[in-house]
Amino acid sequence: MEKAVLRKSVIGQMNELAKSEHASKSSAILEKLLEDPDFQQAESIGVTISRWPEVDTMPLIETCWRLGKKVAAPKCFAKGRTMDFRLFDSFEQLEVVYMDLKEPIEASTQPIGADSIDLLIVPGVVFTESGYRIGFGGGYYDRYLSGYSGNTRSLAFELQLATGLPIESHDIPVDGIITEKRTIDAKAVRA
Repeated sequence: MEKAVLRKSVIGQMNELAKSEHASKSSAILEKLLEDPDFQQAESIGVTISRWPEVDTMPLIETCWRLGKKVAAPKCFAKGRTMDFRLFDSFEQLEVVYMDLKEPIEASTQPIGADSIDLLIVPGVVFTESGYRIGFGGGYYDRYLSGYSGNTRSLAFELQLATGLPIESHDIPVDGIITEKRTIDAKAVRA
């Protein structure tokens, strides 16, 4: 099935989740992430500021701050479709940009290099258990992951899992996927 068709279908299913179901599943995913040894050992976390209907990352960010972890969010640059991550310690350091995305305000945040992010939470729409993903179509994360060697996880609802995806040569799989029901070791599935 074509990526665009899969993306549209799964986003449609995500949009059908009741707000209470979305919240309880997001909470269950966060609880599983908190048990992950790579999360526990990470001093710095890279994470996208979620928007509906994605898994809610706001409680994750607040939890990281309470645990004393550094949090960085991506700042996208349309020219070249690249991004970097910037440290922030308050939601007031974010601004709404195109497509209703929230990103760090450059003037009030500091950049952090890819080699300084211990765990990167990679967003997506559709995933395989082997860690391959279909994102939102911009290719920003595929480009960023090509220069990132740290640990990666994706947070997803079970309904976002698929048995097969069209995989391209530039696609880089994540190390693990955490859903409301389980933690998938994608590296082991690929082995």
